[in-house]
Amino acid sequence: MTAILKVDTIQDTSGNNIINENANTITIGKSGDTVNLAAGATNNLGITMADQWRITATTNSATNADITSNWERVDTTGAGFIGSAMAESSGVFTFPSTGMYMVLTSWYIIASSDGSANIITQVTQNNSSYVDASYANSHSSGNSTNPSNYIVDVTDTSNVKVKFRTNSFDSGTSIYGETATTYTGVWFIRLGDT
Repeated sequence: MTAILKVDTIQDTSGNNIINENANTITIGKSGDTVNLAAGATNNLGITMADQWRITATTNSATNADITSNWERVDTTGAGFIGSAMAESSGVFTFPSTGMYMVLTSWYIIASSDGSANIITQVTQNNSSYVDASYANSHSSGNSTNPSNYIVDVTDTSNVKVKFRTNSFDSGTSIYGETATTYTGVWFIRLGDT
């Protein structure tokens, strides 16, 4: 015999909602609750957002300057994305939704001399003042690939943003870019809720 239970809300003995369905949205628990999976259970939700961007042309950047141009969303055949895209305007990246995001970068730097060349990931929480969050650093002449990573807590998509800035660039130092292949790139992956 098959049994069907039809309800909109399941509550605990204190009257707190455990499961609620409203307008085709199912809510489990309430704000502040922790939802745990039983040992051996599988979470099939996975990553809900992954996006990738790159520099399309070599940039002879001045030191202490924002990287504002030659950005494109990766469009090479076979490129993969999950969910909504980041928005970019003059080198400032806006997140599509709140959450914890891993920002991974790889900078192909062509240094003219044996000096330091840095690319800084900067974060703002008020859409105005930026702080240095992570450095990619090169210490040699010639070509080098330099990564940096940072997890950003995006509590408000209007105010929390990231951009990238050069630092200690000697004259003739460049960021290498290409439009068909990613030499210099940035990856945004939403890890979970804020």
